[in-house]
Amino acid sequence: MTDIDGRLLLGPLVRYVDCDRATFWVETDRACTVAVQTRADSGETRRVEEPTWGLHGHHYALVAVEGLPPDTVVDYTVSIDGAEVWPAAGRRAVVHTQRADGPITVAFGSCRRGDTYSDEALTRIGADALVGMADRVRDQDSSLWPDLLVFLGDQVYADDPSPEIVDRLHARRAAGERAAGARSEDVEDEICDFEEYTWLYQESWGDIRVRELLATVPTCMILDDHDLRDDWNSSADWRAEVTRAPWWQDRVIGAFSSYWVYQHLGNLSPQELEEDEMYAAMRSATSDAEREKLLAEFALRADSEPSSARWSYHRDIGNTRLIMIDSRCSRDLTPERRAMVDDTEWAWVREKALTAETEHVLLGSSLPFLMLPGLHNIEQWNEAVAQGAWGRRAATVGEKLRIALDLEHWAAFDKSFADMVDLVDEVVTGPQAPRSLVWLSGDVHCSYVARAETRVPTSTALYQLTMSPFRNPLDLPIRAVNRLAIRRPVARVLERLARRAKVEPVHARWETEAGPWFDNGVMSLTTDSQALHLRVDHAAVADGRQTLRTTAEYDLTPSGARRR
Repeated sequence: MTDIDGRLLLGPLVRYVDCDRATFWVETDRACTVAVQTRADSGETRRVEEPTWGLHGHHYALVAVEGLPPDTVVDYTVSIDGAEVWPAAGRRAVVHTQRADGPITVAFGSCRRGDTYSDEALTRIGADALVGMADRVRDQDSSLWPDLLVFLGDQVYADDPSPEIVDRLHARRAAGERAAGARSEDVEDEICDFEEYTWLYQESWGDIRVRELLATVPTCMILDDHDLRDDWNSSADWRAEVTRAPWWQDRVIGAFSSYWVYQHLGNLSPQELEEDEMYAAMRSATSDAEREKLLAEFALRADSEPSSARWSYHRDIGNTRLIMIDSRCSRDLTPERRAMVDDTEWAWVREKALTAETEHVLLGSSLPFLMLPGLHNIEQWNEAVAQGAWGRRAATVGEKLRIALDLEHWAAFDKSFADMVDLVDEVVTGPQAPRSLVWLSGDVHCSYVARAETRVPTSTALYQLTMSPFRNPLDLPIRAVNRLAIRRPVARVLERLARRAKVEPVHARWETEAGPWFDNGVMSLTTDSQALHLRVDHAAVADGRQTLRTTAEYDLTPSGARRR
């Protein structure tokens, strides 16, 4: 068998999976034909071949296999030009197709720094929750695996790469092999073009344990600020300043192009792939140069005209609809109508939420909808001041604070927060009200469970579940701020401050029922018909191995979280 670290550079990643279809993403080291062959317990086999397509000297394929049996563990192999390259010798590669209905388990989190697993790195940023999950999945029966692993942003840190990547950047700069914009001292230690973004993905997904996890458990992904740069699209002032930088255009092209290739394509179903005009153009292009030009134009347009590209998507799995919301790129930053998602994107979100015919609705957003109470109030106050509630001079200061303190979550887009509350009321009073509506989020480098209520009495369980980081813990001083933010006296003081800035009360209430936690970890939510089941796991190093340890388990009911 061919060495998996030779012609198969990355992958296979199992991406979209439903009852009878599965897609497999790979990166190879040359132009070739990739084949995926599946074998069910019945003995039925299927083989699908796809030629790779090239971009900036890299080669990719996304292979869609259809006609698989539902709710079945299916063995598969990956071959390149007829030579089997996955699984490794002595290993087994399988994918578990989805059931048509019934409960599912979604594992989720965000914020994972690519780095080594040296003693120094484990001390500095801790154990990796994905490595711990990989060990658990390898030892478990397939019936216990997550049905889906959701990456809620910041899979890569373009503005703060690992020491090893920084060394490679310096070597590339010294050799003169760099994007024109990288000549700026501002980004000497940052990722600046497509080639350098590929290093981040190789580092993040290259460990054999992580590779085997991603080759087994289906994944879906969404972008956040560190895919491009910290505080991306936090305000119009931020954009006005950063878009003048000489390195910005190269960074945008590299960020969007690589995100489209490595993360976005796999979010789409085979039917959506067939209908995607950019995917069709990339596959039919006659040269790498043509593809690079197409994707560069697409990237620049997606940044300057957010409605030209949709990164949001949805999946119906078992008894659950997952709606993944792009809460970063599709923002409207016009000061007088600032919104977390623009009108076009919000219309799409509403349509997917209101037409769900499932028992459970999950709204995936990299940024928490419901922040810890004190933080919500301070973000509301800040937006009102930045919008002029205390005068022009205070507005200037407020805008600077917005950027400096990362005050740019849903609470800092008051119109969008109110729109979401209104949407929830429509969903829970509709003819097909779900048993639960849950926000899944990351970003804030702490984890918590919050139960919510709106002005409409409902039997639908409403929860905010925030899990972050997979591997990138907060510094101690910021942990202290988060602990203060859940204290009622602190929240009340900050709420009064918001009212002094003429912020209207929100038509929702919520309380933190568990957490906050700050260690690297992952949450797993099972959408049972009677009650949601939540497991909170944190990563640790034990006997030289990175493992997951269960911190707590809860039943999430409409009346509250009950520890199991």
